[in-house]
Amino acid sequence: MDIKNVFQAKDVPEAINLLDQYGEAAKVIAGGTDIIIALRENHVKVSVLVDISSIKELKEIKTSDDWVEMGAAVTFTEVMDYFKGHKEYSGLIEAASLVGSPQIRNAATIGGNICNASPAADFVPPLLALDAVLTVEGKEGKREVRLEDFLLDKGRVDLNKGELLTTIKFIRLRKGQTVTFSKLGLRKALAISRLSTAVYLEIDDDEKCAEVRVASGSIGKHGLRERVAEESLKGKNLDKAAIDEASKVLSNEVEKRLAGRSSCEFKKDAVEGIFLKAVEKAMVHNGDGSYCAMGTQYYPRAAGKE
Repeated sequence: MDIKNVFQAKDVPEAINLLDQYGEAAKVIAGGTDIIIALRENHVKVSVLVDISSIKELKEIKTSDDWVEMGAAVTFTEVMDYFKGHKEYSGLIEAASLVGSPQIRNAATIGGNICNASPAADFVPPLLALDAVLTVEGKEGKREVRLEDFLLDKGRVDLNKGELLTTIKFIRLRKGQTVTFSKLGLRKALAISRLSTAVYLEIDDDEKCAEVRVASGSIGKHGLRERVAEESLKGKNLDKAAIDEASKVLSNEVEKRLAGRSSCEFKKDAVEGIFLKAVEKAMVHNGDGSYCAMGTQYYPRAAGKE
């Protein structure tokens, strides 16, 4: 690690100016939970750090009539506190709660989790399922880019010289809408995801699937939308046959994507289980009492019952 300068940016324009001035020699730091390790292990070689952790506007979560907007320097603990008690956002709460340890969650930021572009990033799948839109700011002004398009490759995102990810926004959820998350790791805490799935579900008055978005983690170079599985469920009654069919479709997609890799056999089977669990959580949150009972009858373990 050969850091020569650390600049504490007081606002977004100053951070952008510093990033533009130092170019590839500079990296952003907020929580520092990943970048410090990468620097120590020489995975990242820069001489300048631009600290954005004191920029107030990047530390805020705002809710309007239609949108929720989170600053890129919001921590996972702050996400958990803000959405506490809002079951429709259980996918965000659960994903945040599974990031590292309490100490890491107190420091690690959602912007860092996104910009690292790790295949195993916990917070990316629920944001993909919410079809999140990012605001990127630079010397040329602001631009918006969908999270799905922002992730280019493992460890690579759509940020140009001098640009900074500033906010992440997604729709404010209403009645009949929810996002859920399920993760498979080697243990319950401090575990890198071996596999994860997030589901956004919108159920209409006839208890049909009006809209669905499915996203996965640790199955590709970065978090991915699973559109074939989405098409399998959209417009259908969420009965056992439809949900099972969608899980098989997702399994087949995983098998094709991971063909020839040692993890293929395990992941193509395991993804069915965590997908069913994520859908089940959404059904419990969206349906009335009888609808919930239907779900628990089909997949009792997924509903937390033995």
